[in-house]
Amino acid sequence: MIKELIIDSSPNGATIALLQDKQLVELHKEQTSNNYTVGDIYLGRIKKIMPSLNAAFVDVGYEKDAFLHYLDLGPQVQSLLKLTKQVRSGGYQSKLLDGFKLEADINKGGKISDLLTKGQLLPVQIAKEPISTKGPRLSSDLSIAGRYVVLVPFSEAISISKKIKSNTERNRLRKVVESIKPKHFGVIIRTVSEGKGVEELQKDLLDLISKWEVFITRLPSIEPSKKVLGEIGRTSTILRDILNPDFQHIYVNDNSMFEEIRSYIHEISPDMESIVRMHKHKEPIFEHFGVDKQIKGAFGKTVNLAGGAYLVIEHTEALHVIDVNSGNRTASKENQEENAYQVNKEAAKEIARQLRLRDMGGIVVIDFIDMHKPQNRKELFDHLRGEMLLDRAKHTILPPSKFGLVQITRQRVRPEMNIVTSEVCPTCNGTGTIRPTILLMDDIENNFNYILDEQNEKGITLCVHPYIEAFIKQGIYTRQMKWFLKYGQWIKVKSNPAYQITEFHFFSSKDEEIKL
Repeated sequence: MIKELIIDSSPNGATIALLQDKQLVELHKEQTSNNYTVGDIYLGRIKKIMPSLNAAFVDVGYEKDAFLHYLDLGPQVQSLLKLTKQVRSGGYQSKLLDGFKLEADINKGGKISDLLTKGQLLPVQIAKEPISTKGPRLSSDLSIAGRYVVLVPFSEAISISKKIKSNTERNRLRKVVESIKPKHFGVIIRTVSEGKGVEELQKDLLDLISKWEVFITRLPSIEPSKKVLGEIGRTSTILRDILNPDFQHIYVNDNSMFEEIRSYIHEISPDMESIVRMHKHKEPIFEHFGVDKQIKGAFGKTVNLAGGAYLVIEHTEALHVIDVNSGNRTASKENQEENAYQVNKEAAKEIARQLRLRDMGGIVVIDFIDMHKPQNRKELFDHLRGEMLLDRAKHTILPPSKFGLVQITRQRVRPEMNIVTSEVCPTCNGTGTIRPTILLMDDIENNFNYILDEQNEKGITLCVHPYIEAFIKQGIYTRQMKWFLKYGQWIKVKSNPAYQITEFHFFSSKDEEIKL
């Protein structure tokens, strides 16, 4: 599998396209104005305790208060509160946790009102960006993610990714991390750590420790509701999480971002620095690599499949619904079951791509074409699960119900990627109505009165749709001749097939459009 990253940078941010075998599978937008990114740590102030929800609303500077549930506090929230109080009062000077005494874990079935009070300060981490009308979702179970490991303060546990299957490798990684991790810090070992040496793991861990030290250094002076520690940019986050030997190229159209990405890759994987390329063509980068065309084809209500089938994707406040249709794909009665199975398999692959591409989260209900054989339903379910293995978001897929519906829950941490693919009709400007065609000639002649009499233009050209040109030039005594007799000068008439039927423009003798 060949992977490429195409990055279109602009003053407002960057749009990042991930291609697998030249097919667009992920699209991300990183806006310079987005101050609330998953992973950012803020010094929150408790605004309101809601015992009925067992949750609190927290001020992190967003227009709406952020939401913090009791289950997102983390087992060591009392240690975090204690450390925050001591650091801000000057009672704790160390940047690590060697001399810090941990508090007992909180009760999983406890009440938030027993732990937090209104006006209290608590470091919190963005777990979900603001979506729709909701503010950010928070967690106080802090963690700092690196390329190979994740640092978890107030813990001693070492967790290893379940995707690392080899017991020998798991034991090796555990021993390596145990020998280098600081006291009272837990570590999550990520999948990409497999096969990595002590030096690489230690360097990554030291980088994370230095970030924690920055957090401790800023904590005493930072104002409530302000950001204490920021996550790296979306571009670097994607590179950190998915960069592997399958990557062939990373194309960028901005010099500063090119240097930033090349520097970041040099830090995390020096042998892959050469894959970063600067896009120097005059053609826009997304147009050059065919990304624009794929975006137009992949987003929208209807998504066409190669075999003639298509998907209809609807979005509601509560869930997303995907309907699979066979379209003009036909088969004989004897092969109806096989035809439905093949269409469903093709649709399952595209649905897995659509979920990643649009970053659809929450509940997704898929109405596949009915199949009668249990074996086909089982194989379709297994096929969909296999296609979803490439999805980095946490998800759960339920087997088909007796109605043939498949339900998926998918982690949602950012607003859904929504791109409008339809264009406003240039004739009606989106109103669905146009001026009566019978008045077209009157409109043109009214503009002649203004251009020729009031503006005193000479040698103008009228450009219209080919049908209108034919109408103007028909007969012996043409409208052109009438205009010549009326205005005292010959008006050229040209056609443009790209024009709408009632569209017309005037051009001067210098071939410049006359703005009306």
